Amino acid sequence: MPAVEQHTPVQGPPPVQRLRAGSVGLVGVIFMALATAAPITAMTGNLPVIVGGGSGVHAPAGFLFVTLVLTVFTVGYVAMARHITTAGAFYGFVSHGLGRVVGMASGLLAVLAYVVFEASIVGIFAYFGQQAVEAQFGLDLPWQVFALLMLAVTAVLSYFDLEVASKVLGVFLVGEVVMLVLLAGSVLVHGGGPDGLHPSSLDPTGAFAGVNAGVGLFFCFWSWIGFESTAMYGEESRNPQRIIPRATLLAVVVLGVLYTFVSWMVLAGNGPDQAVRTATGNGPLDLFLVPAQQYLGHWAVTAFQWLMVTSAFACGMAFHQCAARYLYAIGREGFLHPALGRTHHRHGSPYVASFTQTGIALAVVAGFWATGQDPYVSLYTLTAILGTLALLVVQTLCSFSVIAYFRTHHPESRHWFRTLTAPLLGGLGMLAAIVLLVVNLDTAAGAASKIFFFKLIPWIVAAVFLGGVALALYMRARHPQKYEVMGRLVVENAQEREDDEPVAVGA
Repeated sequence: MPAVEQHTPVQGPPPVQRLRAGSVGLVGVIFMALATAAPITAMTGNLPVIVGGGSGVHAPAGFLFVTLVLTVFTVGYVAMARHITTAGAFYGFVSHGLGRVVGMASGLLAVLAYVVFEASIVGIFAYFGQQAVEAQFGLDLPWQVFALLMLAVTAVLSYFDLEVASKVLGVFLVGEVVMLVLLAGSVLVHGGGPDGLHPSSLDPTGAFAGVNAGVGLFFCFWSWIGFESTAMYGEESRNPQRIIPRATLLAVVVLGVLYTFVSWMVLAGNGPDQAVRTATGNGPLDLFLVPAQQYLGHWAVTAFQWLMVTSAFACGMAFHQCAARYLYAIGREGFLHPALGRTHHRHGSPYVASFTQTGIALAVVAGFWATGQDPYVSLYTLTAILGTLALLVVQTLCSFSVIAYFRTHHPESRHWFRTLTAPLLGGLGMLAAIVLLVVNLDTAAGAASKIFFFKLIPWIVAAVFLGGVALALYMRARHPQKYEVMGRLVVENAQEREDDEPVAVGA
C-alpha cells in the first residue's frame, strides 16, 4: 500500500509523508514494547548487579516498587496518548504540554537516547554471541563480526513495514519469556532452593535496603527502558486511541509481574546467601545457569545462552525502530534534514531515517572498536547509561507536560488522578531516578567509569538539551512558519483528536 500524503492545516510548510497506517495491531505493539525492554537481557544483565551491589536479597521488592512508580507514570502518559498520536511520542507530547522550545529539546534528547541504545545493545549482542558460539562450537570469533552482522540484518528488516519487524520480534520475545517462566516455574514447583521460597524478599520496605539501594533501584528502572515506545507506533497501529493506552499499561504491568516473579524465584533457587556470592563472583550469569541446570537440565543452559543472543538482537532492532521514528518525526517537520521525513512508496517505512540510524550506530560502534574498548564493559555499559539518563530527563518533562496540557485542553478529560496526581507522582519518581543515577554514576558504570567517555556523559546530555532549546529559539525568530508545526504534526490531518471515548484496559 503506498503511503498517502496529507497536508497540515498550518500555512506554509510542505506536505508530509505519513507512515503506513494499520501496519500493526495490539499484540504487535505490545511485542515491540516488550522486545525493546528485552526481558531475558534485562534479567541476566541487571539482576546480578542488583543482587550483588544494590538491593541484595531484596531485589524482587525493588522490582515491585518500580512497577508501582512506572504504572503511576503511565496513567498520565496514556491520557496524553488518547488525544495525540505521533511517531515522535515524547517530542509531540512535551511540545503540546510545555511548549515547542522544551519540546524540541526533549525530542533531541529522545533521539540521542534511542540512537545510542541501539549501539549499546549491539555491544551486548556481540558479547553474548561471542560467548555462545565459543561455548557451543569452540570458535573464537572477533566480537566485531557479530556487531556488523546485527547492524546489517537490522537495516534490511527495518526497510520493510512494521509488520515484518513485529513478527520477527514476536518470535524471539515468546522464546525468551517462555524460558524465564519455565525456570521460575520449576523453582516454584520444587518449593524453592536450600532455604525454601524465601517470601520475605518481596517485603516492599526491602526496596530501600541492601548494600546500595540507589544502584539497585536504578538498575530496576533500567530494566523497563523501552516500554514507553508504544506511543511512537500510534500512526502505524489500528485504532491508536484504544491500542496505545492498552499496550502501554499492559507492557508495564506484564514486565513488572515477570521481573518480580523471576527475580524472586532465581533468588530462591540459588538460596539468598549463595545468590549474593554468585552475583559478586567471576560468573554472575551462573545466577541463572546453575538453577537452569539443576531444575530443568542441560538443555536449558544451552537454550539460555542462545536466547540471550536473540533477546539482545530483538532489543536492538526495537530500539532501531524507535530511533528511526524520532528522526523521521523531526525530519518531516523540516528540521535536521527534510529527507529524514520520507517514507517508502511501497512499504510506508521511514527508510531514509532508518538507514541514517544504521549509519549513526555503526559510527558509534566503530569509535569504541577503534579505541580498543570491550563490547560489554564499555560499549554496552556507557552508551546505556548515557541513553538512560537522557530518557529519564525526557520522561520527567513528559509527566509535567501532561499536567500543563490538561489545564488548558480537553476539560472533559480532566481528572484529579489521571491528569494531575498520577503525572505529578510519576514526574517526582522520575526525578528520584535521575538523582539515583547521578549520585551512583561511578558504581553503575563499574570498570568503565575510568574511561574518558564516561566523564562526558552528563555534559553530552546537557549539550543536546541546550542545543534543542537554541534550535527552537532560532526557528521562532527566523522561520516562524516552521516553528508553528514544531512537534505539532499528529495523525488525522495534524489535528488533536477531540474524541473522549473511555479506554478500558483489557476490554
